Amino acid sequence: MDQKKIVIFSGIAVGALAVLLTLLGNPPNMGICGACFIRDIAGALGLHRAEIVQYLRPEIPGFILGSFIISLFSGEFRARGGSAPLTRFVIGFFVMVGALVFLGCPLRMVLRLAAGDLNAVPAFFGFAAGIYYGLFFIKKGYSLGRSYKMPQGNGYIMPAFAFVLLVLAVLAPSFIFFSEKGPGSMRAPFLAALAAGLIVGMAAQRSRLCMQGGIRDIFLLRDFHLFSGFIGIFLAALTLNLAFGKFQLGFANQPIAHSMHLWNFLGMFLVGFGSALLGGCPLRQCILAGEGDTDAGMALLGMIAGAAFSHNFGIAASANGVGINSQVAVVLGIILLSFIAVSNMAFEIPVRKERNSSYAKEA
Repeated sequence: MDQKKIVIFSGIAVGALAVLLTLLGNPPNMGICGACFIRDIAGALGLHRAEIVQYLRPEIPGFILGSFIISLFSGEFRARGGSAPLTRFVIGFFVMVGALVFLGCPLRMVLRLAAGDLNAVPAFFGFAAGIYYGLFFIKKGYSLGRSYKMPQGNGYIMPAFAFVLLVLAVLAPSFIFFSEKGPGSMRAPFLAALAAGLIVGMAAQRSRLCMQGGIRDIFLLRDFHLFSGFIGIFLAALTLNLAFGKFQLGFANQPIAHSMHLWNFLGMFLVGFGSALLGGCPLRQCILAGEGDTDAGMALLGMIAGAAFSHNFGIAASANGVGINSQVAVVLGIILLSFIAVSNMAFEIPVRKERNSSYAKEA
């Protein structure tokens, strides 16, 4: 099948599955959300104690394992890494900070738009602006260096981690936390959520679906190939939301959202900037981790840490708005990632020619 058709059909499948999961019990306008689900997993593991957002969501392990399975069969699984893993951890941390200030990842941003939530409009422009800002550094030579081939066992670590999360979700030992109220208590049946995650993981691996990559390619190449996948997500979700009466146009009374537009913009600016520096949005990091990319695995672990930190220190926003801690964290995140971008640019150091011929001879 033509690659462009694969991208479009993958987008349609993801949009349809996201709405289906909300109908089956996932939170409204949050059928699929990388940031929110990673946040819930961090809570379930006890890394934060916000009781309303704790659940071992099977969708995230599904993304990783779906990518892992299809990449094995297609011969694209390759253990690799060594491209500034600690830096990627830090960038992933702040990507999560920005996402939890907006209350959603780039995918949920599109799903919120498809449900009529106009608070996602300034977020979309902020996300695009953050990617454009990141491209400024990339054009100037920013790079985290190349990754290297590693022993195959290294690539199995994140899929194994995903499998362990599924086992813990099924066994539900006493040290795992499950919300009894709030968004964490809203969940589709386990097998349905896992199946959806696996399908999304496989589709995203084959299509290279990535919101950051789609907007980046528009800016750099005037190419809408990857972005067409997110048009597919939007149209599929919009159609089903209208069909099932889930579409509500406006700013007010939107589920799990706030109307502080500056911080919706800046939160997703941070997400777009960080995603550009990482080379992929949160969904793409899950897919790459499933393919054996240990650097993407480090970014994903950074997101888990960022989610825990955000709730432990009052950084995550809520439907009531964005607090001062959130605002400071976003601004500091933009400043810190700017420093990382500058410090990883390839500067050429001019070599001064010696005019002293005798010195040249001695050398």
